[in-house]
Amino acid sequence: MDDIIGISKDRLKEAIIELIRRASAVLPEDVVERLKTMRDLEKPESRARRTLDSIFTNIEMAENASRPICQDTGTVTFDIEYPFGMRQSDIEQAAREAVRAATSKNYLRPNVVDSLSGEIKGDNIGAGHPAIYYEQSDGDIFKVMLVLKGGGCENVGAQYSLPRPDMGAGRDLNGIKKVCLDAVETALGRGCAPGVLGIGIGGDRSQSYKLSKHQLHRKINDVNPDPRLAELEEWLFEKGNKLGIGPMGFGGETTLFAVKAGVMDRIPASYFVAVTYMCWAYRRRSMTITNGEVSYD
Repeated sequence: MDDIIGISKDRLKEAIIELIRRASAVLPEDVVERLKTMRDLEKPESRARRTLDSIFTNIEMAENASRPICQDTGTVTFDIEYPFGMRQSDIEQAAREAVRAATSKNYLRPNVVDSLSGEIKGDNIGAGHPAIYYEQSDGDIFKVMLVLKGGGCENVGAQYSLPRPDMGAGRDLNGIKKVCLDAVETALGRGCAPGVLGIGIGGDRSQSYKLSKHQLHRKINDVNPDPRLAELEEWLFEKGNKLGIGPMGFGGETTLFAVKAGVMDRIPASYFVAVTYMCWAYRRRSMTITNGEVSYD
């Protein structure tokens, strides 16, 4: 590992521990700025405004104390890009050891349980956890993208198979708009609104879900390079916030604070649209290692 990215496996583990701490305790600046903008749209002394004020108190306390923003530190999901020559087994060992250490430092709470027995895994290490996805890159840069996704918002995600005659949703952009808006309406405040939608269009069932979750790595203010998807994102953002659901379902102008969509090809018989819902505690961070130098975003 030293001769490929310039750091040892132990140093990589320590860097990932710090990445986890930052993701758990400190929201990205672009997320905080968007939440501030949305808060200013709410009427003074309204329940929506007071709820958002409480959220900001929570954000400040977590950052100052370096403690989790939410009691549900969620599923630890890594998307890792690595250069040729690195072994996935070495990367996975470093990541799992980092999760174990981060749990012992209380950056993560022990969330992982055995699905059949209900036994709690006290170190957050188990079958399928942390979730790690790999992609080999052509360059010499090593990058880790991390999302901590709580169960409340995960539970209100949805997947639709178009057409949906009961909803008047065909196999086109209008149909996509209808089912995505339905996902927001169905979630109400249960996903800890205001939230972010990640949308995956096409592929098979698993691919559309993965694509929808991958959208959560995008910056709040980026513009989709596909003008059709850019229009979809803008439309859903506008219409979603006109539903009146508001922060935590208390009503108001702020139901969504971002919408991000991606598309892939499909076979003729299938047309899947997956909607991943991310709560206001939009815990995503990334780390890049170049020639032994670690940088965080």
